[in-house]
Amino acid sequence: MSQSRRTSRRRVWTALTLPVLLCVLAACSGGSASGSGADGAAPSASPSPSGPPGTLFDNFHYSGPDDPSLTANGWEVRNGAGSPGIKDTWSGAGAGFPSDTTAQGGRVLQLQASTDGTKQGTKQVEVQSTGTDLFTGTYAARVHFSNKPTSGRNGDHVVQTFFAISPSDSSANYSELDHEYLPNGGWGSVGPQLDTVSWYKADPPDRVSHTSKQRLDGWHVMMITAVNGKATYSLDGKELFTSSGKYVPREKMDIHFSNWFIDLPFTGGPRAWDMKVNWFYYKAGEAVSLADVQKTVDGFYSAGANYINTVPKS
Repeated sequence: MSQSRRTSRRRVWTALTLPVLLCVLAACSGGSASGSGADGAAPSASPSPSGPPGTLFDNFHYSGPDDPSLTANGWEVRNGAGSPGIKDTWSGAGAGFPSDTTAQGGRVLQLQASTDGTKQGTKQVEVQSTGTDLFTGTYAARVHFSNKPTSGRNGDHVVQTFFAISPSDSSANYSELDHEYLPNGGWGSVGPQLDTVSWYKADPPDRVSHTSKQRLDGWHVMMITAVNGKATYSLDGKELFTSSGKYVPREKMDIHFSNWFIDLPFTGGPRAWDMKVNWFYYKAGEAVSLADVQKTVDGFYSAGANYINTVPKS
C-alpha cells in the first residue's frame, strides 16, 4: 500500500477501421501518417489528428527525455524533491525511450531506478502527464514489470507503478487510482504482489485496497475503468478489485508511471531495476473492454499514429 505521494508535484476513440483511421491521419498530417524515420531513428510523436473527442494515446516514440515533442505532448520527467520512497532522490537520468524487440512497435518508455543502498547513491524515476483533463472513463497501459534487477543483487523493496492522481495532494476533491507491483513485497509484506488502491484523501491516508499475490514478470495490460460510481481494476482482462462510494474519482487527474524504492534494506553494491511502458490509452467517460482497447491500439500502430489527443480541454 502506498504512502503519501509527495510534498510537491509540479487521449483513443472507439475502434475505427484502418482505412478510416488512415484517412483521418492523412488529412491532418498533409497526406501521410507519422512513422519511423528513414534512418531508423526514433521519430518524435506525431501531431494529434482531429477526430471524435475523448481520446488520448501515446506509444512513446520519442528520441529522448529532452525531445521537445515529449513536453509538447504533455509529459514531464520528474527531477528533485518529494516523496514517496527515498525522499528527494528523483532523477530524470533513469528515463529513456530505447528500442525493444519485445514491444509492440519496437520502442518503449524505460524507467530505470537504481541504488547502492545509500540515499546518496539512489535514483528514483517518474514520468507524468501535466495539465491533462482525464476523469471518468478507461485508463489502460501495456507495462513490463521486473521480478529481479537488471544488474546487481536482488532483494530491494521496489515499487513499479501506473496510476492516476490529482495534481495536488491537498485538493478538497483528491483522487487517486493505483496499480502498484511489488516484486519483493514491502511494508512488512512478502511479494511478489500487485496492490490496487483507491484513495479518498492523501493526508491523513484514507483509501481502500486489494492485494493479489502473483508473479508478474513480463508484459501485461493494466486497466482502470472508472464509470457509474465505480472504479474497477483489471490485469490482462481479468477483474481484480472494484471500489465505490467515496473511493472513486472526484476530479480530473494526471497519469504517472514510476519506479521507486520503499526503503534501503542493504548496501551490497549497485543494482538497477527496469520498468517499461509500451503504450498508454485513455477513453473519456466510457468503459472499454480489453479486446476493444487492443483493437484500437493495433489500428493506431498500423496507421503509424504515435500520438493522439482529442480530449476536450476544460
